[in-house]
Order: sequence, then C-alpha cells, then structure tokens
Amino acid sequence: MKANDSLSRRSFLAFTAAAPLALAAPEAKHIPVGIELYSVRTELTQDLPGTVTAIAKMGYEVVEFYGPYYAWTPGRAKEVRKLLDDLGIQCRSTHNDAKNFTSEGLPKAMELNQILGTKFIVMASAGRVDGLDGWRKVGDTLTQAAEQLRPAGMRAGYHNHKPEFLQVEGKRPIEVIAASTPKDVMLQLDVGTCVDAGADPVAWIQANPGRINTLHCKDWAPGADKGYRVLFGEGDAPWKKIFAAAESTGGVEYYLIEQEGSRFPPLETAERCLANWKKLRG
Repeated sequence: MKANDSLSRRSFLAFTAAAPLALAAPEAKHIPVGIELYSVRTELTQDLPGTVTAIAKMGYEVVEFYGPYYAWTPGRAKEVRKLLDDLGIQCRSTHNDAKNFTSEGLPKAMELNQILGTKFIVMASAGRVDGLDGWRKVGDTLTQAAEQLRPAGMRAGYHNHKPEFLQVEGKRPIEVIAASTPKDVMLQLDVGTCVDAGADPVAWIQANPGRINTLHCKDWAPGADKGYRVLFGEGDAPWKKIFAAAESTGGVEYYLIEQEGSRFPPLETAERCLANWKKLRG
C-alpha cells in the first residue's frame, strides 16, 4: 500500500466516523424555567426564605414575585436579592398592580426591581377597563412607563387574563394593547387564560414576533373539577407547538410555571409541574 493511499484511507475513515456527529440535530437552546410565586403564595407569605429555597432545590432557575413585594423596603429587597444570589437563581420580572405604573408609583417599583435585578416590570392587571378607549388608555400608560424604564435598562410588560382575548366592540383588547404600545413592551402570555377564552396561543405568538419574551405556563381543561386546577401539561394547551412558536418567533427568554391550585399541596404541585415540564420541553 502506498503512503498516499494509507492517508486517503485514514481520511475516509475519519470522515465516516465524524459524519453522524455532523448530521446530528443541534441541541435545543437552553431556556430557563422559573415559577410565578403566586403558585405557592401561602407558603411564601409564611416563610419567604424557606419557600424560595425549596423552589431552588427543585431545580427552578427563575422566580417572579407578585403584588405584595411592592410593600418591601429597599433593605428588604436587598435581603431577598442576597438570598437569590446565594441560591443561584434570578428574579427577572415582577407582577404589579396598575397603580405601580402611575407617576407616583413607578419610581418605587423601579427602585425595588433594580435591587432585585429584574428586567421586566409587568402590569399584572389593568383593573376595571371600559370599552376599547379604556384599553387604549392602558396602552398609553404602558407606553409612558416604557419611556421611563428604558434609560434604566428595564422594560414594561403586560400580562393578559381571559377578558383580553374576548371581543369588545368587535375587537380583542389584547390586540389594542399590542397595537398601542411600542415593540419593547413585552406581552407576557398567560397560556391557560388564552386557551380558556377559545383563542389560539400559537397564532398569537406568531402575530407578535419578538414580544412574547416570557410565558406563564398555566394549563386549562374544561370541566368543573378541572379548569386551571389541572397540572401543567395535563390540560388542553398544545405545549409542543407553543414552545416551537415561542422559541422560533416569540423571542422567549424564560418560561414561568404558574398554578392557581391543584389536587396536590402547592409545593408538591410545583415539583410535579416541573417534572412534567422536563418531559415536555426537556
């Protein structure tokens, strides 16, 4: 055998050995999974450090604090931030009442969120809104907040409930919110309420590219004993299609499990939801 024949044979063998690796599908991008702490609200109220520690030990990477956090002092926020850092988890967003977006309320929200290290200050509910003009005013409020948040490297967000996906004067309020706010206002999709309203979460994600930066992974199924009490992954939401749309079009940065109650205790529910998450998303 000639030397060049030997080298050619070696090259061929090396190529054929490497070929399966080259043709293998790329691994899915790691997107952190977190939990909206409303899911364990009773435990959180009784023992915040213990509850957040338990959540971190389960494997959640992100937490989202809700309404009562706004009553914290900056000192308390620093204590919570240290806890998060020690546990190796993050708070990337908070849920806020509409009053936190007023000129009087937003500065405190910004201060607390900057301490926590969050990126998104989310309006969790607009409160009572009358007609499409009322929803446009909500959009104006979010727009004004976004202008104040940008210099601080933060963004405003809006979290939908079922009514936003139901027709009002021939139009869905969520469409008004999307159209009347700048593109950097995040549209936090609550999947369960969207499905409950009979809307298509995949179509909504695809209609708003780059704006679905986080989703509340809450499921829903018809039935008096089901509704939002079904565990994540056990309801009617088409999760595989939702993940694909969120990651190819929506611009998702992290997911948040949310549970409004179930047939199990809250912390066990959180653990079971995470196990279902790993089966569905990996």
